[in-house]
Amino acid sequence: MTRINKTGPYNKVFSSDNAEGASAEVLQAMVNAGSGPESPYGVDTYSQQVEQQLSAIFECPVSVFLVPTGTAANALGLSVLTPPWGAVLCHPHSHINNDECGAPEFFTNGAKLICIDGDSSKIGAQNLANVASKKVGDVHSSQAAVVSISQSTETGSLYSVDEIQAIGDICHDNGLRLHMDGARFANALVAMDCSAADMTWKAGVDVLSFGATKNGVLGAEAIVLFDPSLAQELAFRRKRAGHLMSKMRLMSAQMNAYLKHDLWLSNARHANQMCARLVRGLQAIVGIEIECQCQSNILFCKIPRFAIDGLLAQGFHFYSDRWDKNVVRLVTNFSTQADDVDHFVAAAKALLVAQVND
Repeated sequence: MTRINKTGPYNKVFSSDNAEGASAEVLQAMVNAGSGPESPYGVDTYSQQVEQQLSAIFECPVSVFLVPTGTAANALGLSVLTPPWGAVLCHPHSHINNDECGAPEFFTNGAKLICIDGDSSKIGAQNLANVASKKVGDVHSSQAAVVSISQSTETGSLYSVDEIQAIGDICHDNGLRLHMDGARFANALVAMDCSAADMTWKAGVDVLSFGATKNGVLGAEAIVLFDPSLAQELAFRRKRAGHLMSKMRLMSAQMNAYLKHDLWLSNARHANQMCARLVRGLQAIVGIEIECQCQSNILFCKIPRFAIDGLLAQGFHFYSDRWDKNVVRLVTNFSTQADDVDHFVAAAKALLVAQVND
């Protein structure tokens, strides 16, 4: 992983893994792809290579559709899995439920999002089973059509392969499709140390939103179809939505570089390691409470208000109070350095020690 050095306050950003730019390898790949002629609209060698790369990673033939945003990947991916009168079953904390401005409902032509609760921001299998078979055929009710899970979740937790398989089995038994929001798929994969195939289609996943922008790509996400029968419809839906890029090679070149030499895995592994370092530092400070188990690159913790204000005043960037009073979210990324983490920990410790001494 090559870091692009910068100076200034944005070296202190822990608000989002979208805050960083892109890996040098990805930027160079775009420069290389930007000269000379190539066929437009995805009929280019770069796009073909991406499909070959992802087929190798997932150990099966896949159909791949690149789009510029994760919201487009989720919404368009779901659109081929449910009719307008269908329901998408998701966790209350899910990104599609909270952070996509109705895009899933819009692109599915009105499918209803129905929330299924569970611990650690994960859909509980038994809760899902209780809902999946209810009101089937009832013309007065939206019909359950697809389940959407996030890996990793919005709070940084992970579904085990067994948990995904249990949900996949429920979907199979009830005639439902399974979608995975993999905005941080790489972070989950390296943390679980399993194969991409085991975490997806072997466990019943039909469509994956394969994230890359949060992990070193400038702006490219992949909709990965494990069911080839969905490809023709998705091709038309992507075009109709305005997400078929004329110079698709510039997006494909990004994804190509991201996957080449396992850059995507090394970037994610580094981000996870930096978050683990952050946990170790903060949990040793009296007055800071770690809110949930950190399994990837997202940490939630409770920090006294005066310390939050002090950290923000020093130029650190992070979200606070969006989830609960004095709860902050800290996110590390492929470019976060040990010094960045240690600086934040030292600053937090100094504020809390000074308060005790006063």
